[in-house]
Amino acid sequence: MGYSIAIDGPAGAGKSTIAKKIAKDEGLIYVDTGAMYRAMGIHLLNNNIPADDEAAISAECKNADITIKYENGEQQVFLNGENVTGKLRTEEVGDMASKCSVFAAVRTKLVELQQKLAKTADVIMDGRDIGTVVLPDANVKIFLTASSAVRAKRRFDELVAKGVKADIDEIEKDIIERDKRDMTRENSPLRQADDAILVDTSYMNIDEVCKTIEDIAHEKGGRA
Repeated sequence: MGYSIAIDGPAGAGKSTIAKKIAKDEGLIYVDTGAMYRAMGIHLLNNNIPADDEAAISAECKNADITIKYENGEQQVFLNGENVTGKLRTEEVGDMASKCSVFAAVRTKLVELQQKLAKTADVIMDGRDIGTVVLPDANVKIFLTASSAVRAKRRFDELVAKGVKADIDEIEKDIIERDKRDMTRENSPLRQADDAILVDTSYMNIDEVCKTIEDIAHEKGGRA
């Protein structure tokens, strides 16, 4: 079993940004579980599967081969042999990923791959159920959060910087709805693991958050 850090939290808390930086700082392999679910979302959209058709989703997800590779130090996500990294961050894909992730067949498929990666390498993973389901024995567990208003502002700024028109009120509404869906779903709901440490990033910058988590990891030790 490799060394592992699990970072959980709601949408827009900064999990991916923080996990990527810590991976570089600490020499860990970053496993973007959210990107894997988004790749599944792309697969279902490509096959015109309705987001609420559990039977069709359960059948079709078995045909999705999702892998993560590193090329020139950058993570690349492959769906059935095609590099879909550039397609992962659209709102449509994110919404489908959130909706399809409530189904057990989808989660089972992806959790198996995530656990396999953690057994063979020192990893850091972020998602909604890493510390509770995927890596219950992780060396370090963090629950990263921020207020919905702060998360909406971050997403709004990100979209505007890309030249995309956005409505901050609509973004916050979507975030609140996604939080509710993630926390109330039947399979692996979003919750803080009993042994996870809460880190609220509402009034912290990226470097401050990373240092906080790295300090926690160093205090716990565990790496050879």
